[in-house]
Amino acid sequence: MAMFGYALVGSNDLDKAKAFYDALLGSAGMPTMFEHSSGGRVYGNGMGQPFFAVVAPFDGKPATVGNGSMLSLSLDSPSAVDAFHALALSLGGADEGQPGLRGAAEYGFYAAYFRDLDGNKFCAFHTGG
Repeated sequence: MAMFGYALVGSNDLDKAKAFYDALLGSAGMPTMFEHSSGGRVYGNGMGQPFFAVVAPFDGKPATVGNGSMLSLSLDSPSAVDAFHALALSLGGADEGQPGLRGAAEYGFYAAYFRDLDGNKFCAFHTGG
């Protein structure tokens, strides 16, 4: 059975990106796992669990945003989504959609959208009310 294992985003300023993700992901219980060979950082809750990294692109070219690409982070409650979104914005992220229910109410898909310091798009969400 295949599952998603990890996600990476590129950055053109790893020091700023690591400070952003240290605070943001740390707030959601996703600590630093190790330093990446590119000078970036890997976050997660241990090997064998999904993880996230911010890195310098392998080809040495500038990092760019994937048009239509988005990463999502599942959180424990709507209030956690609210707090996570607010923290992302306070750390310099850009709003891409205020917290709220999306789609049919019976699905309970509560989400907020933001972009990181390099323009990568994220969704913080909670399902089930």
